[in-house]
Amino acid sequence: MAEHTSSSIMIEAAPAEVMGVIADFARYPDWTGEVKEAQVLATDEQGRAKEVRLVMDAGAIKDDQTLGYTWTGDNEVSWTLVKSQMLRSLDGSYLLKPAGTGTEVTYRLTVDVKIPMLGMIKRKAEKVIIDRALAGLKKRVESATA
Repeated sequence: MAEHTSSSIMIEAAPAEVMGVIADFARYPDWTGEVKEAQVLATDEQGRAKEVRLVMDAGAIKDDQTLGYTWTGDNEVSWTLVKSQMLRSLDGSYLLKPAGTGTEVTYRLTVDVKIPMLGMIKRKAEKVIIDRALAGLKKRVESATA
């Protein structure tokens, strides 16, 4: 199994509010610096995104990718790569746990790019992606509930 990178953050909002922001793909360009366009291609029986196309621009790395999403209950969502120009694989998840007056959000990510890259550099890139995503999520959720 490939190594993954994970990190957690506390967000002062209920898990349902946090998951509401995570599930609102149309708004990703508003709060995630790298996502320039998001389009839900398919939904499940509950109306949640099952397949999403994302146009990414992270400076030197630009990609048009499609991710498949799996929702586990109300507090976990995971995704895997369906297709991409730059990536060989991408697996990630958000796990939400109620904690005091807020929610602990854990983001796990494993990325494999098509171009050769040292594992140590890949882990550092994953950590940057995770930390930026968690900070953006926290800011977005807490500003919406303030």
